[in-house]
Amino acid sequence: MTKTPKKEDSFFDRVFEVARLIPYGRVTSYGAIAEYLGSKGSARMVGWAMNSSHTQKFQVPAHRVVNKSGCLSGKHHFGGSDIMQQLLENEGVTVEDDQIQDFQKVFWNPMKEL
Repeated sequence: MTKTPKKEDSFFDRVFEVARLIPYGRVTSYGAIAEYLGSKGSARMVGWAMNSSHTQKFQVPAHRVVNKSGCLSGKHHFGGSDIMQQLLENEGVTVEDDQIQDFQKVFWNPMKEL
């Protein structure tokens, strides 16, 4: 179940809804989500939301959210050092040394694509 985030939803709920819209095999950044939600500069809060996303009733593909350089900065929140990378690689995203390869090619910008 995916819906477009509404202003009356909590910030975390809005983050989760945007993350659910990230297409399979694509990634976005914490900052891109924050900017889309009108909270440019709140990338860290988006990260906190991703850290708590496992508590949601409907799945949140938090593995598709990385830092602005394409680094898997949140990988330690996945219960194992390689799980985030494995999830991305299962979707066809190439990762080397915790860095997404061809980052601009797989980057999904909600400001442009929603």
